[in-house]
Amino acid sequence: MNGGLSISRLETLEKRLVAEMEATEALGRVWAPAPEPGPASVARYNVVICGAGMSGLAIAFGLKRRGVAGVQVIDRAEKGLEGPWIGCARMKTLRSPKYLAGPDFGLPSLTPRAWYEAVYGTDAYESLDKMSRQDWMAYLGWYRAVTEPEVANGTSLAGISQVGGWLRLALEADGETRQIECRRLVLATGIDGGGAPMIPDFVRTLPKPYWTHSAEIADDSHLKDRDVAVLGSATSSFDWAVTALEKGAKSVAMIGRSRNFGRTEVLAWTNFPGFLGHFGDLPDLQKWRYMRLYNGFKIPPTQDQFDRVVSDPRFTMALGHKVRSVTLDAGRVVIESDSGMFSADHLLLGTGYTIDFNRRVELKSIAPHVAFWSDRFTPPDGEASAEIAAHPYLGRGFELTPKNAATHGWLSHIHLFNCSAIASLGPISNGVTGMKYGLPRIVDAVAGGLFHEAADDFLRDLADYREHHFDPRGYDGDLEGMKEVSS
Repeated sequence: MNGGLSISRLETLEKRLVAEMEATEALGRVWAPAPEPGPASVARYNVVICGAGMSGLAIAFGLKRRGVAGVQVIDRAEKGLEGPWIGCARMKTLRSPKYLAGPDFGLPSLTPRAWYEAVYGTDAYESLDKMSRQDWMAYLGWYRAVTEPEVANGTSLAGISQVGGWLRLALEADGETRQIECRRLVLATGIDGGGAPMIPDFVRTLPKPYWTHSAEIADDSHLKDRDVAVLGSATSSFDWAVTALEKGAKSVAMIGRSRNFGRTEVLAWTNFPGFLGHFGDLPDLQKWRYMRLYNGFKIPPTQDQFDRVVSDPRFTMALGHKVRSVTLDAGRVVIESDSGMFSADHLLLGTGYTIDFNRRVELKSIAPHVAFWSDRFTPPDGEASAEIAAHPYLGRGFELTPKNAATHGWLSHIHLFNCSAIASLGPISNGVTGMKYGLPRIVDAVAGGLFHEAADDFLRDLADYREHHFDPRGYDGDLEGMKEVSS
């Protein structure tokens, strides 16, 4: 890659982006100005977005396009480390096809493809299979630079309450806690934003130094020269296996409950306007049945992942094994399944995530008052699913719905744009595939909510509106003296 040429092409791309935004009226006039500080000089915002990854940055830009100012983005990670891409993610590339639109809102020069071609050239894009996670993170860094959101890194959301019609947020940064207020809160908190990593009960009794979940950030150097066991046989487990082998593990044994691999990527089926654009409008029974089918698809490994591990003599698989217990014996992890015994130095978990608001520090205080699918829907006999029932029951704009609207109606000012929204709105907030439908929906909902709250103010403004767009040339509205014009 020629660095100077890439910089020149990026500068050209950014100029083209400015022209595209001007030509398409992409930035509306500001009609929702930033609020004034509250009592005791508490900072106030129209919208606070928790999460400065792919979704959070895009929502901030979407609101900017809609003329909403006073938008603050926060993220607990340092700048450049937001999201999973160069943190806990261990795959080589994105799983999404390269041609999918990203957080670009239909602006050609803001697409991942435009950025990639500017950095590496058109020939490189043509030969590309899937974008690497490092390049994707670099693209998001560029996206942040050109869309210019207000972001506070190193800042965590520790609590949510309501005071005087405002959402009050407790933020933690640099070991200190402070309070801010906002009209709307968006939780763009990713794959575990509605819960936490799934840790099987039989693992919890094992001392922590002996196991690692795929959600954890680590350099994985501790796997060198170790016998490693991987629990699970879906895509994150293959990420683990590849990583362990590359880090120099002595052996890697994959232990999977299922006898078969997933072979079908369900997101490929969902990627059409009917489903992604309108799933959220379906009756609850149809949503439920779609989700039961959707959840039945096991995410397959990428072909590259699979080929890498099965070609390595250090790798073995034991499929169809249901783990009964995990214990520690003389410094070795002993895994007992219904079909055999295994021993390893370290256990790697590819066991996924669970929906549980009580596991999220920012959500646990409101969890008792939030409506979940278990509160709002009873499935027909034979169609129960504890997994779906645990999801929050959201409105059409990703907003929480309260169990009791009379006492906790303010919860509807909180929007969940993360994986926990899938049961209510489909896969439009959990990855690249569906975000082209999810982003307009949540931006519409948030901007619309702000306008509805201020509708009376705008009504008074309209009643007083007297801006002149016509000059009567001195007649001042008096037509008495005008001569009658005859034909």
